[in-house]
Amino acid sequence: MSRFVLFQRDDCHLCDQALALLAEAGFPDFDSAWIDDDEALEERYGTRVPVLRRNDGVELDWPFDVAAVKALAS
Repeated sequence: MSRFVLFQRDDCHLCDQALALLAEAGFPDFDSAWIDDDEALEERYGTRVPVLRRNDGVELDWPFDVAAVKALAS
């Protein structure tokens, strides 16, 4: 399991932008969690996606930038 999870939904242009930014940042491996079919995740993240969460519970809500992503990874 990765240290990070990106919460996202299908057909989400902001999620696509977040994925491109993570690639630009050279971000380490992360897991994807799709909230669309999970009632609990939908309730928690529905209007906030994409959200990048570190395994210690620290979350980074969109919009984030390369500097914020690198700071979360360090």
